[in-house]
Amino acid sequence: MGGTKILAVDDDVNICELLRLYLTKEGYEVLIAHNGVKAMELFAAHSPSVIILDIMLPGNDGWQVCRNIRNISNVPIIMLTAKGETYDKVMGLELGADDYMVKPFEMKELIARIKAVLRRYDAESDHPRSVVEYENLKIDVVNHELLVNGKGVEIPPKELELLHFLASNPNRAFSRNQLLNEVWGFEFCGDTRTVDVHVKRIREKIEGASSMWELKTVWGIGYKFEVM
Repeated sequence: MGGTKILAVDDDVNICELLRLYLTKEGYEVLIAHNGVKAMELFAAHSPSVIILDIMLPGNDGWQVCRNIRNISNVPIIMLTAKGETYDKVMGLELGADDYMVKPFEMKELIARIKAVLRRYDAESDHPRSVVEYENLKIDVVNHELLVNGKGVEIPPKELELLHFLASNPNRAFSRNQLLNEVWGFEFCGDTRTVDVHVKRIREKIEGASSMWELKTVWGIGYKFEVM
């Protein structure tokens, strides 16, 4: 665990010091930011292994910080906020967060979740998934590349991971909860609309490229990548 850096972003000084105290005892190196601008500066300078990110921040809020980081990195992000409404959880997942905790929180649970996202991230790094290719479609999650009709298409990390997972399991239907568990990496109890939103955006990028495959809705179940 030595050398693992965690970036904690919260405008509450007391919470940040609490995080620093407990996480340092666990052997992590803790970086602290109280606003979005500082968070991005520390992220660029130190390449942390996990980010604990509050939503309500001065200047750039947590949503914007999450968007900015997801444009350039798959680093695990745990949203930590006083907002517990389903909408906020869905929003965080749609933007690419890996987990979500609501204040007040138990430090032991947060530490367990940090270890869990690190294990998943390390496993993916140690065992890179292969490129998946079909007619006029190439999906490469290791190099973060999507080619449609031979042309590169910009796509957020979670959309690419979701497409890769479905395309790696052709003709198999998955429920929304299964997809959240497989792609986001944890059981999400609540609104599953985040999967629908991701599928809609993926379809906008790939539909019409070939008649040999389709990202299909399976009514009453969820979705599948159907190969003809």
